[in-house]
Amino acid sequence: MEPIRILLVDDHSIFRKGLANLLAKEKEFQVVEEAKDGKEAFQKAKDLKPDLVLMDIYMPGGDGLDATRRITEALPSTKVVILTVSEEDKNLFEAIKCGAYGYLLKEIEIEQLYEMLRGIFRGEAPISRATATKILNEFAKRARRTQAEIDEEQLSPREQEVLQLLTQGLTNKQIAHKLGIVEGTVKVHLKNILAKLHLTNRVEAATLALKKGLTTR
Repeated sequence: MEPIRILLVDDHSIFRKGLANLLAKEKEFQVVEEAKDGKEAFQKAKDLKPDLVLMDIYMPGGDGLDATRRITEALPSTKVVILTVSEEDKNLFEAIKCGAYGYLLKEIEIEQLYEMLRGIFRGEAPISRATATKILNEFAKRARRTQAEIDEEQLSPREQEVLQLLTQGLTNKQIAHKLGIVEGTVKVHLKNILAKLHLTNRVEAATLALKKGLTTR
């Protein structure tokens, strides 16, 4: 299996070098280049087409949010994950609007970071439970669905269990562990849930479940 090719973007050289050394210890990751600001990040991303960009927000010479927007527009297959000290909601939601695939704080433990990055390529979004809650709450506030009321009975009991755990911000692996099933079965259930509820992703499913009380049993 080919390693995940990563571009590190941060204006602090010591942080970049330290993170690069930590990632190099795991065979799944390969740091292909580093950048000190958003402008440099965009150029290097275009040249190298990495699988993943770990992006800081506040950087002299080009902020990370604008770089995220430019990279995701130019390179749809490259996933950008924000790695920052900022806990401000406005930065979180702006990052999502700019196309960021995930949002992590620099206080994260390194083993958790490894697992989050691996999860990206299993279709999981790298966000903490606290961040997931903020996103769900924001989506719930804005959601104005016009379709008829969804019949709860469309979902099987097992699908309702999966949906309940999804609203708690659990990953596929964690849901599988909770229910005593394999991760592949969780993916099948999620696919069925999205199809039955006419949705496109797990965030929409969790938001709708919270809004309409589909997980209250």
